[in-house]
Amino acid sequence: MQRNFDDVQLGSIELFCLAAEQASFTGAANIAGVTPAAVSRSIGRMEERLGVRLFVRTTRQIRLTDGGKRYYEQCRQALTQLVEAEREVTGAQAAPAGPLRISAPTPYAHYRLLPLLPQFRQLYPEVSFEVHVSNRNIDFAGESYDIAIRGRDPADSSLIARKLEDAELVLVAAPSYLRRAGTPATLEDLHKHECIQFDLPSTGRKIPWPFKVERKQVDVVTKGRYTCSEDVLGIVTLARSGAGIVQTYRFIVEEDLKQGGLVELLPQHGGTSRPFILLYPHARHLSLRVRTFVDFVTSRLSPYT
Repeated sequence: MQRNFDDVQLGSIELFCLAAEQASFTGAANIAGVTPAAVSRSIGRMEERLGVRLFVRTTRQIRLTDGGKRYYEQCRQALTQLVEAEREVTGAQAAPAGPLRISAPTPYAHYRLLPLLPQFRQLYPEVSFEVHVSNRNIDFAGESYDIAIRGRDPADSSLIARKLEDAELVLVAAPSYLRRAGTPATLEDLHKHECIQFDLPSTGRKIPWPFKVERKQVDVVTKGRYTCSEDVLGIVTLARSGAGIVQTYRFIVEEDLKQGGLVELLPQHGGTSRPFILLYPHARHLSLRVRTFVDFVTSRLSPYT
């Protein structure tokens, strides 16, 4: 086999990955036990060899270029595979170990994902979790996530997408609001009511409410004087407090509906849903802990599919 990399080049790749993760030559130098100037020179040689600019440098910070992001993702995966290979051949990785970085939207994190993590750690105590709970779409390459859960298929073909569930939507309001404002009997009645709005993080636009009308989905644009952004659980808290009507996931409010804190409205137009999808790199890049966690999560959430 022809040798493509010498020890200096492999060391430069490690320094490059450290600098990308720390967003700092100084931070990478402190971890590696070298000087910031040595890190800068090493990455400069890489850029010259590749003919590609990897970082945008300012006096205050560094950040990866688009080419740098793609190169970092491949380098990080390659280094991870080397570590996993050594652990496997030495028997040090008989069980999953190490950190898992996961990004999940607010409702799915609180009501589906986070309750499963202690169960996983009981089985694999050497795994640690870093969980990013937000409705913002993350950048796998630039932000070093292992797994993400999102509401749509990715444009990135380097990721595998597995549907976790089609989460049913339900229209609800608190009894106190209905006593004050009345109960809508038709979809047209919603235009007379206080409908709590949520701004979609990716566009800043308010989300239309989907309903079933004669087996077809119809999107209804509603209006209201309450609007939440970022945290979709905020609209549910407002509804519980009697602020108005909201459409949300049934799994968020099922206990409220059982206990009478919220009332389901217009059930004849229910039955719509939105998907939640698990995203992760292709299998050839997966560490043992990622493979094991993907199998664990999909098996636990399979009743919802």
